[in-house]
Amino acid sequence: MEIIKNLHSYLAYVVLAILILAVFNAISGLMSKREFTMHKDLRVSLFALILSHIQLVIGLLLFFISANGLKAIQTLGMGGLNSAARLLAVEHPFTNILAIALITIGWSRHKKKEDSGKKFKSIAIFYGLGLLLILLRIPWGQWFS
Repeated sequence: MEIIKNLHSYLAYVVLAILILAVFNAISGLMSKREFTMHKDLRVSLFALILSHIQLVIGLLLFFISANGLKAIQTLGMGGLNSAARLLAVEHPFTNILAIALITIGWSRHKKKEDSGKKFKSIAIFYGLGLLLILLRIPWGQWFS
């Protein structure tokens, strides 16, 4: 289980970096009114999508096998969780599922658009919202302790 926890923790840095890159790339493309290219723009967005989904799968696996996830809820009940335990067992997983859903929606919407500006806008908005949710519910105390 320690390997999965470490993988989830270290992969988080990579996912955050590629999501930030994808959001800034989309904002840059939107502002500069450049063409959405398969070589750069599609690949950055797709890589962010794939890595975020891999991170979600690892996180869900950790939720089910870790003492801080489902077992904490089963043992203590929802009312028995303190704020740190609630963050790990409820808020972090739920918020990140929503974040990945938003990123997936952004990917799906961009594929349906013909106009480059609309492609960039879909990615900027939905990936940006997903990134914001992820940043809001990272257990920062664990990362820096």
